[in-house]
Amino acid sequence: MLYRILAIGDVVGEPGLRHLEKVLPPLQKLKGVHFTVVNGENASGVGLTREQAERMRSAGADVVTLGNHSFGKAQIGSFLDDVPWLLRPANYSGRAPGHGCEIFDLGGVRIRVINLIGRCDLAWGTDNPFTTADRLLDWGKAEFTLVDFHAEATSEKLALGYYLDGRVSALWGTHTHVPTADERVYPKGTGYLTDLGMTGPVESVLGIEPWQSVESFLGGLPGRYKHPEGPCKMQGALFTLDSATGLCAAVERVDIR
Repeated sequence: MLYRILAIGDVVGEPGLRHLEKVLPPLQKLKGVHFTVVNGENASGVGLTREQAERMRSAGADVVTLGNHSFGKAQIGSFLDDVPWLLRPANYSGRAPGHGCEIFDLGGVRIRVINLIGRCDLAWGTDNPFTTADRLLDWGKAEFTLVDFHAEATSEKLALGYYLDGRVSALWGTHTHVPTADERVYPKGTGYLTDLGMTGPVESVLGIEPWQSVESFLGGLPGRYKHPEGPCKMQGALFTLDSATGLCAAVERVDIR
């Protein structure tokens, strides 16, 4: 049987969250989506609150993943320990609250979801994402394994894709907020996309007011970042997985405006 897995790029600010709530349910219905993973670490700009995580869940997210801003809102710490569907990168220190890998039952089909963070120019104090993935693939049993790799360097994402090819069903990158055009199925059957993009304002620089980003590059003081109102986009990818093999049959980019 074929299963359709939807991965949604970083939700940015209240405009992005409202757009997710508006367009995710009809897209899931249109595409016959069985399971949805949403990266939510920028819902408050830096981090997310419990209320925002629950809104994503209510909108249709089966799993909400995080990244380098996992603990941007202090209140999220206890909530990470309370629910199985909210994941922070698994290669954070073991002293950090929460968990980065969980197995979900989809009508008898088990889906392992792994959240990892990259170390190139992003999070050098973390464990190695490659060896962390090795360890987590031995944890529990699942027909499908999905990996959200929150990383800065495209080379690190591509390398992890090749490293895990044939061992995971799908791997996608988050963090840069800019979608890449390299969706593919790797030689051994893993679905891949270097970066999903973002869910947030179209007229923005990575989800914030353009003039603020320009000011920062000019060496000025842009002030507290603001998320512009106006048209939004929801970007991500749809992976078609085959339960007979546990691998990917097709990858389709998603951009809903």
